[in-house]
Amino acid sequence: MKKIGMVSLGCPKNLVDTESLLGDLSVNGYELTSDQAEAEVLIINTCGFLQSSVKESVETILEMADYKEQGACRKLIVTGCLAERHPEELLREIPEIDHLLGTKQYPLLKSLLNNRDSRRNLVHEPAQYLENYGQRVQTTPRHMAYVKIAEGCSNQCAFCIIPQLRGPIKSRTPDSILQEVRALAENGVREINLVSQDTTLYGYDIRLKDGLIDLLRQIDRVEGVSWIRLFYCYPTMVTERLMDAVAEIDKVVPYMDIPLQHTHDFMLAHMKRQEREAGVRKMLDELRRRIPGVALRTTFITGFPGETEAHFRHMHDFLKEYQFDHLGVFVYSDEEGTTAFNYPGRVPKEVAEERRSILMETQRDLVRTNNTGRIGSVFPVLVEGLDEDCLLTGRLPTQGPEIDGQVILEECSAEAGSIVPVRLTGVLDYDFVGVPVESGESGALAGGAEMETEDHGH
Repeated sequence: MKKIGMVSLGCPKNLVDTESLLGDLSVNGYELTSDQAEAEVLIINTCGFLQSSVKESVETILEMADYKEQGACRKLIVTGCLAERHPEELLREIPEIDHLLGTKQYPLLKSLLNNRDSRRNLVHEPAQYLENYGQRVQTTPRHMAYVKIAEGCSNQCAFCIIPQLRGPIKSRTPDSILQEVRALAENGVREINLVSQDTTLYGYDIRLKDGLIDLLRQIDRVEGVSWIRLFYCYPTMVTERLMDAVAEIDKVVPYMDIPLQHTHDFMLAHMKRQEREAGVRKMLDELRRRIPGVALRTTFITGFPGETEAHFRHMHDFLKEYQFDHLGVFVYSDEEGTTAFNYPGRVPKEVAEERRSILMETQRDLVRTNNTGRIGSVFPVLVEGLDEDCLLTGRLPTQGPEIDGQVILEECSAEAGSIVPVRLTGVLDYDFVGVPVESGESGALAGGAEMETEDHGH
C-alpha cells in the first residue's frame, strides 16, 4: 500500500504536524494523492480541543470510512488530538478504524505501514516526536508557512485540555528551527508564522534565557524571508524586551497575537490565568508605545462558569476602550478532563452566545471606523492570489493569514508571493480595497513600515 491520502483538521499547529508527517512518508517512497477515492491508506489528523471540533473529526472519520467500500482504501488511520483524547471510544464506535496514533507517535506510522503491524491502538506508546521538519510537504500557499517552535503547554488554564493531550512544553532547538526556515525560504516561502501553544515561553525548558528574541534575530538573517509573525503569545510573557525586539528587528511585522480570554480579575483567577487586569493594561499600553502601528489580536471566552452580567460588561467596556485590531470570541465549551468541567455557576448557552454576538458586533463597528481612517495611506501588501470569488487579494503586515481581513487588489498584475506598495482606497468591514502605487509615489509607508527592497516588509 503506497498511495496515501490525508485529511488535516484543527489549528495551524496540527497542520504543521500533518505537513511533517506527509514529508516523512514521501521521502520513504510513499505516493501522496489528493483524490481520497484512489488512496490505499487514508489518514485523518484530528482535532479534539472543543466539542465542536470533536464532532467535525468524528464526521470526517465516518466520511473517510466510506472509502473502504466505495474506494481503494485498505487502511484507515486516525491520529492527532481526538485519538489522544478518546482512543477506546473511537475504536469501539468506529470499527472501520485500523490504527490509532496520538500526538506523540507520528513517526510510528512509517514503521506501522512498512512492517504491517497489526496493533490497533498505539496512542500510549512512548513519545517519538517528528524532528525531520526539513522534509515537510507544504499544503499552504507557496509564499507562506507556519513553523511550530515548541510542542505542548505548561500552563494550566481551567478551560483547556491541551496540556493533557500534548504534555508540557518541549521547545525545539534553534538549529532545527533555522534549518526548517531555510528550507522553506529556498522553496519560495516569504512569510514565516511562528506558532506553538505558548510561543513566548519558547526556550525556557531548554535553558535559553532569551530564546524567542534570539530566534527572531536569527530568522531575520535568513535570505528570502520577508515577514516574521508571532502567534499565541501568553500575556504575562510579553516583556518589554520582547516588545523592543519586535520593534527593532526588520522582518518582524508589527503584529502580536495575545489571547486574553477575559479581562475581569475574578474571571481571570477563576480561569487559572496568571495575569490580572492591571498587568494586562500596562502590557497593552507599552506595546502601543514601543511598537508604532502595532496590530493587536486577542480572543475572549463568553459564558465561562461564574461569569455574571457585570463580568461580561467589564469585558465589553474593555474591548471598547482598547479597540483591538482583530478579535476572536468563543462560547465556553464544557470539556471533560478540564478543571472547569466541575465548576458551578453554569451560564445558559443562549446567554453565552448572545454575549458573543454583542462583542462581535461591537468589534465590527470599531474596526470599520478605525479602518476607514486608514484610507489614503500606503502599506506594503503581500499578494496572495485569486480568492474563491476570483478577486486578487493580499494582506497587510498587520493581517495574519486565514483569520484576519484581507486587501482586495484592483488594477494589480503582481504575482502571488510578491510584496507591493498599495494605497488603500476603501473599506468593507474587516477588509480593505486598494490599488498598487509606483514605488516613487509611496514615499514613507504608513505605520512606520519600509519597503526599500522586496525583502523588507516591516
